[in-house]
Amino acid sequence: MQHLKRTLGAWFLIIMAESVSGAFRRLVLAPRVGELTAHQIGVIVGCGIIFVVAWFFSGRVGNASRSRYLLSGLVWVALTVVFEIALGLSMGYSTECILSDYDLPRGGLMGIGLLFMLFAPLMAARLRGALHRERASS
Repeated sequence: MQHLKRTLGAWFLIIMAESVSGAFRRLVLAPRVGELTAHQIGVIVGCGIIFVVAWFFSGRVGNASRSRYLLSGLVWVALTVVFEIALGLSMGYSTECILSDYDLPRGGLMGIGLLFMLFAPLMAARLRGALHRERASS
């Protein structure tokens, strides 16, 4: 239960930091470089934010298994997709517009960002040495 609380707390930090980053992107960056380029830069910055939170998260969780860290990443991805869609719809964006962020051939890098998010807790834990080895079942 403690792991789930920390997973949710870390996700909340990610969303708060990403929201500030998104506001900056929309108000400052997009008018200067265009919407698509601003979104692409935002995904790269977002990956940095995610990794920093994952780094501190793995330090708080301690020695957990690979599957625990992957489950945390999966929870982060699921909550983020729900949050992004709900926020987009509440702001009056069409489903097509929201999904365009995930369209890689058209420059949408959100899918790559979510893939990074999935593995970020595991990568951070490995770099921190906070990964508990799982035993292979016989």
